[in-house]
Amino acid sequence: MRAKTPTIAALLATTLLACQASLAALSGQVVIKDFMFVPTTLTVKAGTTVTWANQDEEPHTVYSDTGLFRSSAIDTGEAFSFRFDTPGTYHFVCTIHPRMVGTIVVE
Repeated sequence: MRAKTPTIAALLATTLLACQASLAALSGQVVIKDFMFVPTTLTVKAGTTVTWANQDEEPHTVYSDTGLFRSSAIDTGEAFSFRFDTPGTYHFVCTIHPRMVGTIVVE
């Protein structure tokens, strides 16, 4: 049996995802789209302001599981920002759609 070779499309998709994650880390941005936080996990340096930008058709929230930060409803085209000064791992959820979860790792 012959081993499967990755297709060019699969390799491009993998490369694109890696580039998107790198750009998100540089910009400190999480996009809300299709009922997901993208990227799901974002690693940033201490002192970075992270912005969650809603590109979905529904309102969403960003709520820290420790209560450190909490947005009101973010409508389509709106954003919420929070500055992370202390290293650590911060989990967040959309309180309107609790299956939407994400993590910010601050180095």
